[in-house]
Amino acid sequence: MLVNVRVLSMSNIVTADPGKHSHRFDEGNPLAEKNTARVVVLTALMMVVEIAGGYMFNSMALLADGWHMSSHALALGLSVLAYTFARRFAHDSRFTFGTWKIEVLGGYTSAIFLVLVAGLMLFQSVERLISPSPIHYDQAIVIAIVGLLVNFVCAWLLKGGHGHDHGHDDHAHDQHHHDLNLRSAYLHVVADAATSVLAISALIGGKFWSASWLDPVMGIVGAGLVAVWAYGLMRDSGRVLLDAEMNAPVVTEIREAIDASPIKAEISDLHVWRVGKGKYACILSLLAADEASPEYFRRQLRIHEELVHVTVEVNRLVRN
Repeated sequence: MLVNVRVLSMSNIVTADPGKHSHRFDEGNPLAEKNTARVVVLTALMMVVEIAGGYMFNSMALLADGWHMSSHALALGLSVLAYTFARRFAHDSRFTFGTWKIEVLGGYTSAIFLVLVAGLMLFQSVERLISPSPIHYDQAIVIAIVGLLVNFVCAWLLKGGHGHDHGHDDHAHDQHHHDLNLRSAYLHVVADAATSVLAISALIGGKFWSASWLDPVMGIVGAGLVAVWAYGLMRDSGRVLLDAEMNAPVVTEIREAIDASPIKAEISDLHVWRVGKGKYACILSLLAADEASPEYFRRQLRIHEELVHVTVEVNRLVRN
């Protein structure tokens, strides 16, 4: 006869007050929030200059870059709002596993904006390719170069925000430590820089080799690049929002830790999901014949610093 005895152990998160159980698993990224706000201001100013210059000097590449930048200003503003709301509601009990996914949601929404930008760039470029019109190259080139310099400054500001995320632990899981909200902002700026480079190349080609067709063609190429980057960001942020993390390296490490345990146990159920940058929660159900407390197995997993919230359930089988 088999008798199931179920013992449940809930993990405790170490806080300043041991008597309290914290569900804030991500400390935020204040530097990235501040730098992203600065980038929003710079992007908005350059957006106005490029759109006005594109219409004034009849450059499709410059105009596409300007409208492209306008959507980036909106998306970057969304990134700032995501940081703000995540910080404001960090201790709100309604958010079971903290507010980090507000930032991820901001990144996903920014990716949608990138797709819309790619579509707008493609439409306008094809339209101009079919119906070409004269371009004032000298003035358009100057504005495009200024826009590129602004992009470099913005990229430098946002790149600095990544320093907050490095060095969390010794695991080589860099892709899981990224701030997806910051990554979305950075991709918007890089996309801007790429379209600026394409615009400058097209304008120079048109000016010196009379290749006016380069202007809309570069717009089409830029649209393709933006679409590819948008897909990558949507894929990564969407996985986090849908808790599709069972192929993460930490899952293999959990299985290996249980297999290597002196007290033999079989994993009957395992759920792992991300609750912060490089931080995971885990629910583990085990089947063990020997005497073992859930706390024993939780100690086996303690060496994995990325596991910040662990629940272990042990089902003991006793033969009569």
